[in-house]
Amino acid sequence: MAGLVSLGNKQSPDPALLRDKQDRLFRILRSCGKVLVAYSGGADSAYLAWAAREVLGDNAIAVTADSPSIPESHKRDAAAFAQRYGIRHEMIPSREFDNPEYVANNPDRCYHCKDELFRRMEQIAPRYGGAVLVYGVNTDDLGDYRPGQFAAKEHGVRAPLVEAGLNKAEIRELSRMAGLPTWDRPAAACLSSRVPYGTPVTPEILRRVERAEEAIRELGFRQFRVRYHGEVARLEIDRGEMERALSLEMFDRLSAVFREAGFLYSAIDLRGYRQGALNEALAGGATGPRENPSS
Repeated sequence: MAGLVSLGNKQSPDPALLRDKQDRLFRILRSCGKVLVAYSGGADSAYLAWAAREVLGDNAIAVTADSPSIPESHKRDAAAFAQRYGIRHEMIPSREFDNPEYVANNPDRCYHCKDELFRRMEQIAPRYGGAVLVYGVNTDDLGDYRPGQFAAKEHGVRAPLVEAGLNKAEIRELSRMAGLPTWDRPAAACLSSRVPYGTPVTPEILRRVERAEEAIRELGFRQFRVRYHGEVARLEIDRGEMERALSLEMFDRLSAVFREAGFLYSAIDLRGYRQGALNEALAGGATGPRENPSS
């Protein structure tokens, strides 16, 4: 495959191609002059915020939504990363829970979340000399159902990682080469993504999910999700960590975690963790005017 170096049965990104793509990213960011980066602290947005800081210095500002849908630990990690790398950082209140269309938790929920975030960023952009809004979507995201991309297009938010042709693996490798601690951070998503479509999402529900996930992380698991189903918590664990979960001792510890978080019943999903699992319920894809966010 073009751009990849074979390593036995594995393939890793070609360093020369990676440097070319990073140079392209730097040129794109430099052309913006000033940027506000939608910054969650995950691998993609952290790399984008770092790259913007490398090119633009204090003309790069990372913006994190202060919302019940973002775990407190993620906010702390985002702030710590920004401080470590000298990135200007601002937390802004996000009021998506005031929007009934967001709370209804239909398949376009992510649209309303990103619409709120980008509106808030537009409001503060004049304080930074009319900075260009950017966010960390990558080329791998374009094929998934992501209504937030539709909101980005409506608000004119640029996607420099896509413009530079960078995919998830390349971003992680470039992050590793730069010494960023986020290079191998497990995939993350907002807490509302744990609630099945059609079930109204509330801060109270998200606090229960967050409490359970933080406790499971303390047990040493890295890649997992707690899916909310009313009285039932469904745990998805990466297949590589599944064996450790399947013991009577761990069953007891996980059961206690879920009871303390307010769940009456708990279950382990035998298919394991998979990104966007709740989208599986969308028979044939979502319907409505925002069904193709990448169009």
